[in-house]
Amino acid sequence: MNTVLITGASRGIGLATATLLTQQGYSVFGTSRQPQTSSLNGFSLLQLDVRDQDSVQQCVQTVINQTGHIDILINNAGHNISGAVEEASAEDARQLFETNFFGVIRMTSAVLPYMRQAKRGHIINISSLAGIIGVPYLGMYVASKHALEGYSTSLRYELRQFGVHISLIQPGDIRTGIVSVPHSNPVAAYDGIREKVTAIHDSNVNNGPPPEKVARVILRAIRSRNPRLHYLVTTGQEFWVPWMRRLLPDWLTEYFIRNAYDIT
Repeated sequence: MNTVLITGASRGIGLATATLLTQQGYSVFGTSRQPQTSSLNGFSLLQLDVRDQDSVQQCVQTVINQTGHIDILINNAGHNISGAVEEASAEDARQLFETNFFGVIRMTSAVLPYMRQAKRGHIINISSLAGIIGVPYLGMYVASKHALEGYSTSLRYELRQFGVHISLIQPGDIRTGIVSVPHSNPVAAYDGIREKVTAIHDSNVNNGPPPEKVARVILRAIRSRNPRLHYLVTTGQEFWVPWMRRLLPDWLTEYFIRNAYDIT
């Protein structure tokens, strides 16, 4: 039976994925920074803070001790901060990257020795459509996903020889309930427009598809004999965003994005 380890599995995409994979017969271990129970929806729930190396090592070792192997790692844990880029302090950015990027590095590095030894494995990193194309007033979140895209692509080249696959899941706006924390240094010049764009972001998320849509794409990637690097999860007009980025000149892409967020 394949063993799956999913970070950030107490809600949103992580919970939906852990639940679906459990129903499909996988041995699933989810994690939460502060789990309220040892099991949830039929899967085990472990304590994990991806920002802490000791916590990462302890979590991975717990799974190895119980099963002897980790076949699939899904790096899902993350959070968001919002506001103009100028309003974000270096500390804001560092804290965001500690979870969204460095947390992925810690988890991947902890699991890889077991996958290389087994000569098989699949690491799935939850990126974002925003990681493909920048969006206003989510600049630091976008930066963390851009970093994840580059890291995962390079890792895929390096690990192919060991039979380990790397995939990026790139959802658009998904109804996950994630809360954006404001930047710590508000600048009055952005008052009004900041709130307007944030309201558009919130509306897009609240009206987006449920996280189960992403979970089904993850399941498809896991079941594939030759998993792709990129798996887009889009709905409505989001479908055209990657094509717009590839085919249109920058000035026209910027025009459409600015109009979408009413900052013409």
